[in-house]
Amino acid sequence: MDESEDVQGTVIGIGTVVALVLYAYGSFADGTVLGIEATNLAISAFGATFAALAILHGAYGRRDFAVANGVAAVGLFLVAPATSGPQTLGGYLLLAAGGAYIAIVTVRARDETPDVAG
Repeated sequence: MDESEDVQGTVIGIGTVVALVLYAYGSFADGTVLGIEATNLAISAFGATFAALAILHGAYGRRDFAVANGVAAVGLFLVAPATSGPQTLGGYLLLAAGGAYIAIVTVRARDETPDVAG
């Protein structure tokens, strides 16, 4: 019997919880965490999540997903401290490009996988 753990889901879950806690703390308790704006830290937590996913996918040999997650991470790291419109736009474009690739390939893979439940 094949036992495996969905590491990707765990990483996404942890990253999401960290980002939400940072954002909530910044919104309700104090606007900053250790002098850094909480919103920037929350966005950076998502960037770190994508970076971790890039490393994991690279380790498992899925270079296409590694690159896509890495591009999304760079996009988030550009958006978090953005001080100009072009920097924000560039970050969003990278995030959209990486995310779109991941979404399209994931949907295609699920459509090609035979249904074993029936």
